[in-house]
Amino acid sequence: MSEQIFVETTKATPTFKKQFEIVERKGIGHPDTICDLVMDKVSIELSKLYLKETGIIQHHNLDKTMLVAGQTENRFGGGSVLKPMKLIMGDRVTILSDDHRVPIGDFMITTAKSWFENNLRNVNEHVEFALEIGQSSKELRSIFEGSKTVASNDTSALVGYAPFTKTESVVLETERYINSKKFKDEFPFAGEDVKIMGFRNGQWLDLTVAVAFVDRYVDSVDDYFAKKHRILEAIIEHASEKTDLNIHGAINCLDDKGRGIDGTYLTVLGTSADNADSGEVGRGNKANQVISISRPAGAEAIAGKNPVSHIGKIYNTLSFKLANDIQQQVPDIEEVFVWMYNIIGRPVNDPKAVVVQPLTKNNSELDTSEQAQIREIISSGLEKMDQFCRKLLYDETPIA
Repeated sequence: MSEQIFVETTKATPTFKKQFEIVERKGIGHPDTICDLVMDKVSIELSKLYLKETGIIQHHNLDKTMLVAGQTENRFGGGSVLKPMKLIMGDRVTILSDDHRVPIGDFMITTAKSWFENNLRNVNEHVEFALEIGQSSKELRSIFEGSKTVASNDTSALVGYAPFTKTESVVLETERYINSKKFKDEFPFAGEDVKIMGFRNGQWLDLTVAVAFVDRYVDSVDDYFAKKHRILEAIIEHASEKTDLNIHGAINCLDDKGRGIDGTYLTVLGTSADNADSGEVGRGNKANQVISISRPAGAEAIAGKNPVSHIGKIYNTLSFKLANDIQQQVPDIEEVFVWMYNIIGRPVNDPKAVVVQPLTKNNSELDTSEQAQIREIISSGLEKMDQFCRKLLYDETPIA
């Protein structure tokens, strides 16, 4: 096991004590989130298939996927789809021999179709699928064979942090509320494509919300703006119940009543991907389910990467777990950042370096016992790498 665990006490102001903070969250129907969640599901199910067919999870990376926007014609009372969306699934997989008789491409498309059916109410058949996949390289495939300890198939560095701030919590919970069954039952015209940007200035939190309306539930321009007012009131009320921050909210800010239907955020399918906006893997939420502009972030997409060798997925999620464990177990720490770095070919459970940067109360130095406690938390997490990867495989660790 690596001894490269470094603890560097940092003298700075914790994020939640700073004057300003910016946090974003993209909901399940946002084109970027669709790409992330679909391809992560495809990777998970493909990993299970590999286990069943070959006894091991074979090499694959499926994080080069794009959702191409379709074309629609919006009308009050219900528009029409002129051209479906297209999901182009790309990158490299281990293509099995004919002996296994498993058509990987068909399997991927079936899995993706199932995700759309289970998660987006209005999309139905209005999405096409295209494959741009090829056989993984022999060198990368070889790291999965003949060893219980899987080597990293990339050189990268990832970072996690803790704790969640009030701003992060409100932004996350507000999007979840808008996309909850309760909200959709009360406001069926609200689509799944939701984006929230939170800007905190001291104790004031400004929430800018975008919600794609489903046109068949809207009768006119006046009806649209009346419904928009209703859900904004509900959103602000809900957010205010979740925090002691002072909430100000705005919704669908490009709207212009004077431009008629063209001045409204209407969709046919509840997502801007039906006409206006394409999406890509890696542009959505980070491993802790928000995009916190005020905090450090790794460069790796988490979705679609295999759950046993790609540190872009494993360290992305594990760094947040370790940070949370440290912040909860070491009393003097107000905020902590955990950086994980490894190089290709080195065992996943033996990173080249783990750098822990705690921010303590009163910017005091950690004593020897507290530093030892941090190192023990990191070492314990690395020793349990197999169990952690298993949770990724069985979808027990949400990534978006």
